[in-house]
Amino acid sequence: MSEAPRPDPSAPCPTCGGRASLGRGNPARPFCSTRCKWVDLGRWLDGTYRVPAEDEDDLPPPGPPPADDHAAHLR
Repeated sequence: MSEAPRPDPSAPCPTCGGRASLGRGNPARPFCSTRCKWVDLGRWLDGTYRVPAEDEDDLPPPGPPPADDHAAHLR
């Protein structure tokens, strides 16, 4: 007895929430379409999506590396 082929896995499209096939037959995966893929890219490019960065006030002052520098053995 042969098994029926399993359907491609799917997940919600990150852009529109519609069902997006995660199988190899979907070149836009994880998006449901090329349009949603381009919309997502546009949101990154126009600044709608951002990765949080450290505030400069939270960074240590510039200067020589600390004495316990792991690269000290390379000098």
